Amino acid sequence: MSSIDVNQHHSPIPDDSDPTETAEWLESLDYVLEHKGPERVKQLLGALEEAAHRNDVELPFTATTPYLNTIPRNEQPAYPGDRELERRIKSYVRWNAMAMVTRANRHPASPGGHISTFASSATLYEVAQNHFFRGRGEDGFSGDQIYFQGHAAPGMYARAFLEGRLTEQNLVNFRRELSEGGGLSSYPHPWLMPDFWEFPTVSMGLAPIMAIYQARFNEYMTDRGLADLSNKHVWAFLGDGECDEPETLGAISLAAREQLQNLIFVINCNLQRLDGPVRGNGKIIQELEGTFRGAGWNVIKVIWGSDWDPLIEQDHDGILANRFMEIVDGQYQKYSVSPGSYIRGHFFGADPRLEAMIKHLSDERLAKMRRGGHDPEKVYAAYHRAVSLKNGKPTVVIAKTVKGYGVGEGGEGRNITHNQKKLNEQELREFRTRFGIPISDERVAEAPFYRPPEDSPEMQYMRSRREALGGPVPSRNASRSAISVPKLPDYHKTVHSKLVSKGEGKEFSTTMGFVRLLTDLLRDKEMGKYIVPIVPDESRTFGMEGLFRQIGIYAHAGQMYEPVDADQMAFYKEAQDGQLLEEGITEAGSMSSFNAAGTSYSSHGVPMIPMFIYYSMFGFQRIGDLVWAAADMRAKGFMLGGTAGRTTLNGEGLQHQDGHSLVNAIAFPTVRAYDPAYAYETAVIIFEGMKRMYVDNETCIYYIMLENENYMMPEMPEGCEEGIIKGMYRINQAEKRGKHHVQLFGSGAILRCVLEAQQLLAEKYDISSDVWSVTSYTELRRDAQECRRWNMLHPGEEPRRSYLEQQIEGLDGPFIAASDYLRALAEQIDPWIPGGIFALGTDGMGRSESREALRRHFEVDAEFVALATITQLKERGAEGLPCLKQVIEDLGINPDKKSALYA
Repeated sequence: MSSIDVNQHHSPIPDDSDPTETAEWLESLDYVLEHKGPERVKQLLGALEEAAHRNDVELPFTATTPYLNTIPRNEQPAYPGDRELERRIKSYVRWNAMAMVTRANRHPASPGGHISTFASSATLYEVAQNHFFRGRGEDGFSGDQIYFQGHAAPGMYARAFLEGRLTEQNLVNFRRELSEGGGLSSYPHPWLMPDFWEFPTVSMGLAPIMAIYQARFNEYMTDRGLADLSNKHVWAFLGDGECDEPETLGAISLAAREQLQNLIFVINCNLQRLDGPVRGNGKIIQELEGTFRGAGWNVIKVIWGSDWDPLIEQDHDGILANRFMEIVDGQYQKYSVSPGSYIRGHFFGADPRLEAMIKHLSDERLAKMRRGGHDPEKVYAAYHRAVSLKNGKPTVVIAKTVKGYGVGEGGEGRNITHNQKKLNEQELREFRTRFGIPISDERVAEAPFYRPPEDSPEMQYMRSRREALGGPVPSRNASRSAISVPKLPDYHKTVHSKLVSKGEGKEFSTTMGFVRLLTDLLRDKEMGKYIVPIVPDESRTFGMEGLFRQIGIYAHAGQMYEPVDADQMAFYKEAQDGQLLEEGITEAGSMSSFNAAGTSYSSHGVPMIPMFIYYSMFGFQRIGDLVWAAADMRAKGFMLGGTAGRTTLNGEGLQHQDGHSLVNAIAFPTVRAYDPAYAYETAVIIFEGMKRMYVDNETCIYYIMLENENYMMPEMPEGCEEGIIKGMYRINQAEKRGKHHVQLFGSGAILRCVLEAQQLLAEKYDISSDVWSVTSYTELRRDAQECRRWNMLHPGEEPRRSYLEQQIEGLDGPFIAASDYLRALAEQIDPWIPGGIFALGTDGMGRSESREALRRHFEVDAEFVALATITQLKERGAEGLPCLKQVIEDLGINPDKKSALYA
């Protein structure tokens, strides 16, 4: 390296007390760098830093490098592709993306669409498409995993159209998916396009965190010997504004800690959000560099295009580098829409030496000097280094671009460009001319799509590049795959089965029942290795510490210490081939691992069975967006809401007591939600779920509530399996009819309160009842709703009857329901209940108290079930019942107690 290469980065030191001495030190640095290389410079600087610390010298700290490209021109590899052909292909992709959105918004439906994000990132994608993105290959599961930036979807559709993967009618029907000929989803949605998109990414911040845990899961699969994914890279494309989302940057330290050198972030820094600059008064590229470098990532900045290289290389005194640093992003955004004369006067006019640098350049030339993210050579150099680095670190490429690049004066670089949806005729003409699209003046206003002839050099080149790289991307493998899972009758025969007590035995919770079941399933020789237990730092809370020794906690580096509990049976055992994902205190990270494991069947051809157990309050309430993403990406697996129920988790209080997750879960179509009361119910649901998802290949998620209250678990009644799965079964039928007869529904831990109420009503008021264990109100409602819909659409045919209607046919009412969740949960089935259902629930905020006190507070205990029953009988005109005031007094209920809803 010459001294010029070094001197270009020397900047004057403000208030330098001895410039001569400074110059001598810098000359010495130049000498060492030129004669002994960068490593020796690092050694010397390290020694100086250590000596300064020993002598209590506080050193200036910076986590950033100068506002220059990380890779100077003399270190760039030669560009391997045909630049001219690639330019033409990229131009055609640009045009078709723009035409697709413009035409969609001319349609009366005006479904929307975004041009500007892809316009700014076209080069970032095209360089990768031609040289880096590895396709799925012959086996259908090789290649890279790519999280495309959601708003750039039009560009991916436009390229797929050139490749022949999408038809012109598909493009015409962009965002009109129900139209004849097939349409295209607004953003990456695997649920809607299961052969095309692999990951849903448009919900800001989710792609980055999911990509991190996907990369870690790939290492998990490799380390456990389940699949060799060592050659896969995980790419995540995101925007600079997206980095404000907590999920975007919240897990980047994990990526470095886990040494995920298979992970590459590409941040498109067009400096602009929807309404204005990302950092108008700052520099987002420098901010991101400091954040990622501090977290232990490789950082590659791509700021300036090749046009700037001659100026940067003659900047011996660092004047230009200083000027780069002085300008804030809001002003850089202004430059992107300004003529060359303004740039000459405002940027270079700040110093005569800068003016001298560009005196040979015209104003037109100054206006066209590109940012690095639009220069294929700069982007290629960054990607080449990113995939070549094998230093145990993830890599982020931070590329500077112009939002709306190429869309014309109406949108390029302006705050409106996120909402720029269509171009007028003049802008279309300018776009066509600028990018050399062979469309006539007569047709340009139509915004027609363009595809070169099949035998054209462009088409041949594009196909050959993708064939060499393993096929097209994006692509998802939608083939079916199955694994062998045990059946419940076989499980009952095993010596390990402790699902139910045999007569008098030890009380335990449904959580412990699940842990016992999980322990046995992990021992299964056929499918045990495919289970992925996921826990966010609550293993001991759920009684799962026995798994530490049985299967180990996954750690890519193994265990490099002796744990403090090494002398205990259930010591904290980390291992490189560990099976348990103990994620620490991060529900979002844990759910990201669930999504990676739950889609392994389509990503890697290896079906995995994630079992994610967590504090139920912190599931759908906190990470509902990631659960929705799981549904969109067709994930499979089990979510288990531990320590569930508003009154069952009694000591933890308001912030932990969950009375609404089952209601939240109603909105997720692929989620089948259950609230079992007994361990055998949990087991039936899990065995059914394994069969449905991994044998029958249904795409769904089973959500099961687990409780921490210990009580006796009865043996499983004969013939109850169907009812458990479909949502209800009669668990206790009155031995003799009383003066009045009713139906009582109970769920979860509150089922025991309902059983107590059954006894109380019979003994005290001569009211007999049947008690039903309702395991899933949501499944009952969905089935009944679908039957109602079918009947509406098929008049004159034999009406269908739902499972709920079949079960309650001919039964005496009223129907009273009680659960540890909102009344709305049970009220879902009200339309199908003769006379309606009277629901008791835990509407309101939680409390720290005894379970008995909480159940009285929320009015779901046995006494309130009894009062509700008698009240309903009276409202229906039943005679021979005691006065309600007397009943309230007899049951010890305070009629003036404050409603729990507002307490």
